[in-house]
Amino acid sequence: MSVLDRLGQRFLFAFDPEAAHGLSIAALKCGLPTGGRPVRDDWLKVSVCGIDFPNPLGMAAGYDKNAEVPDALLGLGFGFAEIGTITPLPQAGNPKPRIFRLTSDEAVINRLGFNNEGHAAAEQRLAARKGRAGIVGVNIGANKDSTDRVGDYERGVARFAPHASYLTVNISSPNTPGLRNMQAREQLGELLSRVMAARAAAAAQPPIFLKIAPDLVEAELEDIAAEVTEKAIDGVIVSNTTIARPRLRSADLAGETGGLSGKPLFERSTIVLAKMRKLLGPDPAIIGVGGVDSAETALEKIRAGADLVQLYTGMIYAGPALPGRIVAGMVRFADMQRLKSLRELRDTSLERWASKPL
Repeated sequence: MSVLDRLGQRFLFAFDPEAAHGLSIAALKCGLPTGGRPVRDDWLKVSVCGIDFPNPLGMAAGYDKNAEVPDALLGLGFGFAEIGTITPLPQAGNPKPRIFRLTSDEAVINRLGFNNEGHAAAEQRLAARKGRAGIVGVNIGANKDSTDRVGDYERGVARFAPHASYLTVNISSPNTPGLRNMQAREQLGELLSRVMAARAAAAAQPPIFLKIAPDLVEAELEDIAAEVTEKAIDGVIVSNTTIARPRLRSADLAGETGGLSGKPLFERSTIVLAKMRKLLGPDPAIIGVGGVDSAETALEKIRAGADLVQLYTGMIYAGPALPGRIVAGMVRFADMQRLKSLRELRDTSLERWASKPL
């Protein structure tokens, strides 16, 4: 981290995590911080689901929940940004405090509960950026008190298909009661069938990704892969936060309920990623998320089977220059190894990761 990044982190860490998050959004709206000149290199380019990504690193959903700063995030060096999770109706989320920094673990526990301003507010902002360059995905969810959660996802597809580079169906947050039950095969089959029908009827047909949890067993992964294949879903995002608590140093906060993200999630999420690649085969897209905080961790996700990678928590601890550093580091690695394309790297550690137990 640069001296400026360290000062910025010290300033933000003086605030409650949720207040610090709000301040960082406000700073991006004002044009601060800047990420320097974006790294551009032909080796970084990757085509996934018909979309040409300038580089494979994206900002994960959860940071820009209301589509307030997607272009500012792209300016930090990300190849794409995913906004949301957005629910049809605005909702406040769970009671505060609901975000906890596990500083010695470089991790976060959150139990936000899809707090967001709803479809209408996000759609207005996305419509206003129409015509701008940049890949912006939209992550859709269901309201906590909805009587028709599948219908909420249908409404999300219909509303955001004209504005999204791709859509993510998020059924893997641990902070909305019962949401993860939709990963069970029967419920998942109905959801994906109706989502795909909604896309077919929409004004545009962006790719659709399914975001899954890391806390799944082999049989559940097999069921999900079978439904993704049968329903012709474009790809899978692996993974959301975990309810597990693997060997945390921050013992005073380890008992907080919610999803754990950051460094401790890297191992489990990468194993699930590799197992999903083995189940899906080489063609469907996979985005790897969980514990990405360096060029090496980003490259390892690709070695394990990812086409693209995302981060969020890593930037909390490494600062806004992190995406630029990661992308530059990936280019240096490619030059050293004399690689001609990113695709040469994918799956080179697949068997090693897929053979590890869950």
